[in-house]
Amino acid sequence: MSFELIDGKHVSNSIREEIKERVSNLLNEHSRVPGLAAVLVGDNAASEIYVRNKRKACENVGIYSEEYKLPEETTQDELLNLIDDLNRNDKINGILVQLPLPNHIDESLILKAVSPQKDVDGFHPVNAGLLFQGEPKFIACTPHGIIKMFEFYNIDLQGKNAVVLGRSNIVGKPASILLLQKNATVTICHSRTKDLEGILKEADIIVAAIGRAHFVTKKMVKKGCIVIDVGINRLDNGKLAGDVDFENVKDLCSYITPVPGGVGPMTITMLLWNTMVSLENSIS
Repeated sequence: MSFELIDGKHVSNSIREEIKERVSNLLNEHSRVPGLAAVLVGDNAASEIYVRNKRKACENVGIYSEEYKLPEETTQDELLNLIDDLNRNDKINGILVQLPLPNHIDESLILKAVSPQKDVDGFHPVNAGLLFQGEPKFIACTPHGIIKMFEFYNIDLQGKNAVVLGRSNIVGKPASILLLQKNATVTICHSRTKDLEGILKEADIIVAAIGRAHFVTKKMVKKGCIVIDVGINRLDNGKLAGDVDFENVKDLCSYITPVPGGVGPMTITMLLWNTMVSLENSIS
């Protein structure tokens, strides 16, 4: 069967145009623009590229941004002091602490130190709890982006059998809650799941987020399935690959996301969205 490619770049650009317009309105009506602070500790090449892309994205939609690049030996107390300063800085509406952090820093403690009102990653327990209750303030960016893609392509999730492959706090768990709130019937699978192939074979929707290249194969996917590939894995040849064996799976699908160019562009876009919403909430 013929499949339709879910183009994350196209969806992302559409949302960014809305962000740009709303940011312009904030400037014209309130003389303020949203502000995002990105904090990077240590020398992580992938994280540096990600932060640089976020800076460019902010510039493109009119969001003010600051970057704090701290050395690897930065102490936990020093990082906590910086976060406290940013929590009290009225120019900053969103705080992003780039993960992973060095081993000597308690990641959970740092994420909890970010004010829930500025937690644009949606990782704070308060925001995770609000999402669980169906009253979200900030939704984790990647799962939020997935839902936005479904909405853009008018994909009805109601009653669909959705399988989320992965149970991380960043993607798997929030994605499953969002799908449930859209009235899908949700199964979460992980490394201890029995008969994984059988469960995936029954899925109307698969969200793959386990970080294993080409893990989801043709024999795991039924005809007409909608496949969302969150994975970004670098192969030995330097190319990027998702968690899904795209070339061999695509012809079974009704919709499928590519890697790159699928879910990836949506993550930064929803970070911009949350930063904008943070300012809107503070002045409403």
